[in-house]
Amino acid sequence: MEHWTGYLRLTGMRKGKKTILKESYSEGALKITRPVYLTGGGEAYFYVMNPGGGYVEGDSYKTVVVLEEDAEAVVTTQSSTKIYKTRTCPATQEMEFHLKSGSILEYLPDPVIAYQHACFKQRTVIRMAKSASLISWDIYTPGWAPDGMPFQYELLQAKMEIYMDDKLVLFDHVKLQPDNDLKGLGMMEGFSHYGSMIVVDHRINPALLADLQDVFDTLLEVRMGISMLAVSGFALRVLANSTQDIEKVLSICHEIIRTKVLQKEPIFLRKY
Repeated sequence: MEHWTGYLRLTGMRKGKKTILKESYSEGALKITRPVYLTGGGEAYFYVMNPGGGYVEGDSYKTVVVLEEDAEAVVTTQSSTKIYKTRTCPATQEMEFHLKSGSILEYLPDPVIAYQHACFKQRTVIRMAKSASLISWDIYTPGWAPDGMPFQYELLQAKMEIYMDDKLVLFDHVKLQPDNDLKGLGMMEGFSHYGSMIVVDHRINPALLADLQDVFDTLLEVRMGISMLAVSGFALRVLANSTQDIEKVLSICHEIIRTKVLQKEPIFLRKY
């Protein structure tokens, strides 16, 4: 096995009316909690922990999540992912999600905070059955710098590939590199924080997107766009000037998807 700063693998399986942890393995600076059950729906909640406190130069992490038939899991992080100085060798993170028929994965990590001279690269590969469901979001925010100036990180890059029945159906590439005026026209459009949500579910349709747009039209403090994917699903992009504004938008969207599509109650991922 390649050497990782932190490696985590878990497999969830359906047993009766709830999802249980079939197997898990971790090494280095990644740990996983035992599953908890916050609702009566039987879905398992997993919290990924990094006892090291943050990513530094040369760190590499890998997470693998496998959900067997009809398994349902919510995976989140214990706290934000902090990227510190990584000038010569970027911190990297690889994630693999394998979703079998009827399974549901909600991957809802806390924000990535990139501090001065931070360089971070992430690659996510998702292999899912047509009847599986995915909700995944990411939030990227600039961290504090000694001189108080914003955008002191050097690179935030995230690639996502989604394969449905082994066919590539989505390739998404986000690259934030503040060499020039990142808040300028054609870049962040005057905003400092970026959020993204990808939802894939066979029940997603244009009417639902219209309902979402009606809700989003009332949120004036952010700028956002939403569009259908080539498969049943959508991509949501959000620009804002605070983490809280992006979290508000993504949480509203997540609540609507859970209630109207997944037929589940809203959740609150308490972390205290």
